[in-house]
Amino acid sequence: MAMAMANLARRKAYLLTRNISTAPLRSSSSLSRGFASSGSDENDVVIIGGGPGGYVAAIKAAQLGLKTTCIEKRGALGGTCLNVGCIPSKALLHSSHMYHEAKHVFANHGVKVSSVEVDLPAMLAQKDTAVKNLTRGIEGLFKKNKVNYVKGYGKFLSPSEVSVETTDGETTVVKGKHIIVATGSDVKSLPGITIDEKKIVSSTGALSLTEIPKKLIVIGAGYIGLEMGSVWGRLGSEVTVVEFASDIVPSMDGEIRKQFQRSLEKQKMKFMLKTKVVGVDSSGDGVKLIVEPAEGGDQTTLEADVVLVSAGRSPFTSGLDLDKIGVETDKIGRILVNERFSTNVSGVYAIGDVIPGPMLAHKAEEDGVACVEFIAGKHGHVDYDKVPGVVYTYPEVASVGKTEEQLKKDGVSYRVGKFPFMANSRAKAIDTAEGLVKILADKETDKILGVHIMSPNAGELIHEAVLAINYDASSEDIARVCHAHPTMSEAIKEAAMATYDKPIHM
Repeated sequence: MAMAMANLARRKAYLLTRNISTAPLRSSSSLSRGFASSGSDENDVVIIGGGPGGYVAAIKAAQLGLKTTCIEKRGALGGTCLNVGCIPSKALLHSSHMYHEAKHVFANHGVKVSSVEVDLPAMLAQKDTAVKNLTRGIEGLFKKNKVNYVKGYGKFLSPSEVSVETTDGETTVVKGKHIIVATGSDVKSLPGITIDEKKIVSSTGALSLTEIPKKLIVIGAGYIGLEMGSVWGRLGSEVTVVEFASDIVPSMDGEIRKQFQRSLEKQKMKFMLKTKVVGVDSSGDGVKLIVEPAEGGDQTTLEADVVLVSAGRSPFTSGLDLDKIGVETDKIGRILVNERFSTNVSGVYAIGDVIPGPMLAHKAEEDGVACVEFIAGKHGHVDYDKVPGVVYTYPEVASVGKTEEQLKKDGVSYRVGKFPFMANSRAKAIDTAEGLVKILADKETDKILGVHIMSPNAGELIHEAVLAINYDASSEDIARVCHAHPTMSEAIKEAAMATYDKPIHM
């Protein structure tokens, strides 16, 4: 009981530091006064887009007692992430990793396999089955929470009306007191390169190649490019990554990035950094890519069976008739919102990839929840500085908070604690000892400022750090928590102890 009271007091203190009221929230029934009744044609909330931000916002709104309609043009819920992004790519990353392990690693563990072959159609079918099951699951959640689902393309008629051209060819008007734009993002194109999804593909096309290319060129060394390059590299492709910048994943902590690149190079992934694409020719059997140094110089022609264009994403805001109702956007089409996700037009909101901030599915989900909480008169909260990011290669790289480069730039005094998985008993036992945990803590207060992990399961390990950073924990807080033995997570505790030079196992 005493511990529960202490935790409650700590939670209230945390909220007060953010000027968030600790008074009891009103019930959803009292909040619903002034909203449309269930018998009205007008919705309390209309959401354009059924991706991670949109469908989560729809479910949350319904749970708060608001009459909700979600409009989705794709005909399948889940958006880019579920249908042609996060989920199918993780399916292929896992399947390709299993193949690679069977072919190259099993024997080290005493498992002999006489013949290992890739059945690409079966691998793609497994990926597609996972996607179908998950999209159906969201439809089931909509039914459970009484969210009205309209399949079609929506655009604004007014700040309270959306015209929808449905998938069956009809046109209908959906009315709402509050309309949320959650249309996500689309593949960013490069000048002079036409994506045909056959020989020159986007990340969508790279998920459905019918043959394993002998040579694959990836344009862009970001999260998506490295993940898809890893998939096909494991299956036998010779992968070359062309990147205009001087580093892969420029937002990554520099020390981690160097180790990460070395790891990928050991897997025979080649990198051409500070390299500019100046031309492409796909008229023959393959593709010829003409490149030159970013700072100028002699041109080189690269040849491949397939070229993957992975140069980022752009907000999908065209065709919504935002200009018709006066919604303001920036130069690249992102919708401008305030801290409550409201646009300059009353009753119109935006979340996810269409607004500034990291283009991540989980960030969009948090946006969606916070936005409808604000609409319902509750307290929403998202801190973009504390959103985790993960590269799902092998090994994975996960991070939250500041990098060492950012802290130096900001003039913050800090301490560094590092612990390699080579010194972790679980990692050594299962032969996954590559990588490390790196913790950055304030030199004066010991508050954790950033955590970076390179490990086969970094994406799972990072969430202890996410929780710690969100609650302003110190390195000592983590160091004093008992971690089960033997686990990979013990490396986090050791790195925390290392911030004040007292790790046990190093």
